[in-house]
Amino acid sequence: MEHGEKQITVVDENGNEQLCEILFTFESDEFKKSYVLYYPISSEDQDEEDVEIHASSFTPSENGEDGELQPIETEEEWDMIEEMMNTFFDNEEEEEN
Repeated sequence: MEHGEKQITVVDENGNEQLCEILFTFESDEFKKSYVLYYPISSEDQDEEDVEIHASSFTPSENGEDGELQPIETEEEWDMIEEMMNTFFDNEEEEEN
């Protein structure tokens, strides 16, 4: 996956593919990784509070195309991701008002 893409296909542990909408991507200097927050597109018609948001780190491939999603490894990374997500949603609310 690339920075700036709007959708990704995620393959679960059972080999099932699911099309997901990218909420946002960001890079962390602290962890030297890129991160993506996304949700299954089938969730779009659900109430906003019911949508399950997923987070993964990713490493872009050398040719700048598809990269590989990796699980979040530490509690410190989860704390940083939660802080970024809260900031994102706070900014969204401010733009709506």
